[in-house]
Amino acid sequence: MKKAILYVLLFVAIQVVVMNVVEGVCLLIGSTAVVVDKTTQMIIGLSAANVLALVVFLWKRMTPLSPSWLLTRPWSVLLWTALASIGMAIPFTWLQEHLPELPNLIEMEMGNLMANYWGYVVVGLLAPLVEEVVFRGAVLRVLLEKLTPWKAIVVSALLFSLVHGNPAQMPYAFIGGLLLGWMYWRTGSIIPGMVYHWVNNSAAYIVSNMYQQADVKLVDIFGSEQHALMAAGFSLMIVIPALWQLYLQMKRADSQN
Repeated sequence: MKKAILYVLLFVAIQVVVMNVVEGVCLLIGSTAVVVDKTTQMIIGLSAANVLALVVFLWKRMTPLSPSWLLTRPWSVLLWTALASIGMAIPFTWLQEHLPELPNLIEMEMGNLMANYWGYVVVGLLAPLVEEVVFRGAVLRVLLEKLTPWKAIVVSALLFSLVHGNPAQMPYAFIGGLLLGWMYWRTGSIIPGMVYHWVNNSAAYIVSNMYQQADVKLVDIFGSEQHALMAAGFSLMIVIPALWQLYLQMKRADSQN
């Protein structure tokens, strides 16, 4: 438990230090010649912080990597994972919209990030990779050594949601963290989580740019609350079979030998 918390604190410390260094450098540059806007500064800072976190966690072997699971050719598992991610998007969003409204502390920043082409590097590529390396490959891995599987999954999901630091994102991050944790526990690999995370974040980025706003509501997309509810119900017809297939097919590499 202590080691898991230390991993989380290390990840947060890297984010804070790198973001502050980038801000200082940008202020220095701005005082001499080129003014760096806040969105570009955020993209540079988050990209640098994520890359550094990735290097540190892999270099220090806090997240051991092995090709064993991929060598089992789990292509159907990855396909069902992607379908589950697509299917979960609307029900998750519907649920979040009907929970008591929580403060969105970074609404403007997220909107600007999503509207920038380079923002996809952070949201769609680096976040799925680095967050799975840290929160499933390192944090959940050590929790599973000390706690029962579901206790470990719940604790890791809670830590994952808290690190987002934005109350409006925390419920979604917690529920997503439970599913991602379950996938890691069943397979012993971060690959399914990376695929799920990538599809989810990519879909959010695409929808945000289609409607030119980061906080687009389902009613804005489907035209009415009734149609939004119907879309959520239809999506569950994708999610339920996908999760059932994952339950049947997901196995650790060592259990398939």
